[in-house]
Amino acid sequence: MSADPRLGAAESRVGPRAAAWVRGDWLAEEFKAPFVAGQSNVPLSYGLYLPSMLPASPSNNARKALPLVVMLHGCAQSAAAFARGTRMNVLADEHQFAVLYPEQSDTRHPHACWQWYDPSPSSGGAEAQAIAALVDHVVAQHGFDSTRVYVAGLSAGAGMATLLALRYPERFAAMAAHSGMVFGEARSVMSGLDAMRRGTKDDPATLASSVLDGQDYPGMPALLIHGTADDVVNPVNLNQLEAQFLQLNGLLDESGGLRESQVNESQHETAVKRDYFRDGRCVVRTYQVTDLGHAWSGGDDSVPFHASHGPEASREIWTFFQAQRRLPLVVEETA
Repeated sequence: MSADPRLGAAESRVGPRAAAWVRGDWLAEEFKAPFVAGQSNVPLSYGLYLPSMLPASPSNNARKALPLVVMLHGCAQSAAAFARGTRMNVLADEHQFAVLYPEQSDTRHPHACWQWYDPSPSSGGAEAQAIAALVDHVVAQHGFDSTRVYVAGLSAGAGMATLLALRYPERFAAMAAHSGMVFGEARSVMSGLDAMRRGTKDDPATLASSVLDGQDYPGMPALLIHGTADDVVNPVNLNQLEAQFLQLNGLLDESGGLRESQVNESQHETAVKRDYFRDGRCVVRTYQVTDLGHAWSGGDDSVPFHASHGPEASREIWTFFQAQRRLPLVVEETA
């Protein structure tokens, strides 16, 4: 990966420009996950953005533990390009959180795709395990707030974010999938491509339950974003992922209908937004972005796979994330 994504960055056609986040620190490092028998132990490159700290004041303790947002790029992207295109680091400076950008190795996939479609221990499962170990490492190393760790991704990165949310729910307070795929349908490259093109023919909520295989799942707040003109990942995947996260968060009854919960749908200039509430808190939110292709909504369109069209996905993601916190299980039981 490049040493610093700010070097040689193209001028953005949407503000603020990429160089607006020079105030913080970009750390480019490698992490070697703990050895697991039967897995290739390929080092995981990553970028870590540490925001410029605001001056301490009675209302702002600059030394408090920062939240952490994990950002997973899509195919044919790098961590540096994803940082530039999403401009998540601009928000990190503004709202005081750190951003971790794991980067897929081209020795694991020739197009730098996360292997979300194959959750086996030798493929996508190993990648998810390595990312989870990396999260543990940086949280311990930098003293980040372990109750406010979030994961988001684009396309293949969205698929990996979903896999992490399913496999390691105790590590993440919320997740976001942009242009993501229905989960549980794919087990190989071919079935992954089929899910991207057509979604699933099965009931997605039932499929979600079958993936859990009876385990007690704690729920996972989710924000889902998809463009109506996406010709890489069929937009039907948005509706199917929506049903799956409603199921994971206990908002569907045995017949597949909504339990008693408040649902708000609103029409915005470029998107339809749906919010599902439980106990007064939004736990699932979706954005269907009109005329958006396979690109990050409201991003820097000088970077491939990012579009200036649509709501600013990064800001919407952080707005959703900052209302979520994963409390330790013992605290939840006491409460």
